[in-house]
Amino acid sequence: MFTSSTREIPKATAVPRHLAIIMDGNGRWAKQRFLPRVAGHRRGVETVRDVIRACAERGIGYLTLFAFSSENWRRPADEVSVLQQLFRTALEQEVEKLRRNGIRLRVIGNLEPFGEKIVDLVREAEASTAVNDRLTLTIAANYGGRWDLLQAMNRLVAAHPENAGRYEEADLVPYLALNYAPEPDLFIRTGGEERISNFLLWHLAYTELFFTDTLWPDFDAAALDAAIASYASRERRFGRTSEQLGDAPRPADPAVSAGETASHRRLA
Repeated sequence: MFTSSTREIPKATAVPRHLAIIMDGNGRWAKQRFLPRVAGHRRGVETVRDVIRACAERGIGYLTLFAFSSENWRRPADEVSVLQQLFRTALEQEVEKLRRNGIRLRVIGNLEPFGEKIVDLVREAEASTAVNDRLTLTIAANYGGRWDLLQAMNRLVAAHPENAGRYEEADLVPYLALNYAPEPDLFIRTGGEERISNFLLWHLAYTELFFTDTLWPDFDAAALDAAIASYASRERRFGRTSEQLGDAPRPADPAVSAGETASHRRLA
């Protein structure tokens, strides 16, 4: 269980330990090419593969991707159907590659509306990759930050009704959907929008934010490196002053770190 950044100060690193991404821009990417929106979503799946590979090679330990929000049900029914099918296909075709390459898969969110088949595939995928520790890949599906806080509080109250009115921050953390991961060091949103859209509301309290106009299907390793370089250049104070950080050791050069980790085994 990881401690909140409002209670303890995380260790400074040039490469983020945990990266969270809102993958925005698939539809606009397709529209620019006079293609149906589904073509953008399919191309976006290819980008997911590339980004997973790049994160593993750079030594990032946790990658959380916002695949489908609790508000995305408002989209046209045919697009929602396509997104569900892509999710199911990925679970059927990609999990063995994740397992073989040391990547652990977790899925957070309210999965019941997706149906029994997808729920079963998710549980099987999580079980088959559970012992992997090279990279923990989390897919947020039918997830919302407010949903997460409400479900966590409901579970806390049910488990410890005797403490009602006396709960503390540390009491809630074990019931959050992402309780197995440290809080994100870096949040990226592609596609030009600059908001967090109900994503990881609790967890982003001290996360560095990076917004880019690059549409998700065009987001590549170079774009990832640009975001990491921006992150590494920032002063993360966590409530302290710059003067208090003056004698603190600086994290390693991200270019050096990336070069070192790139020599590690690559995804097959």
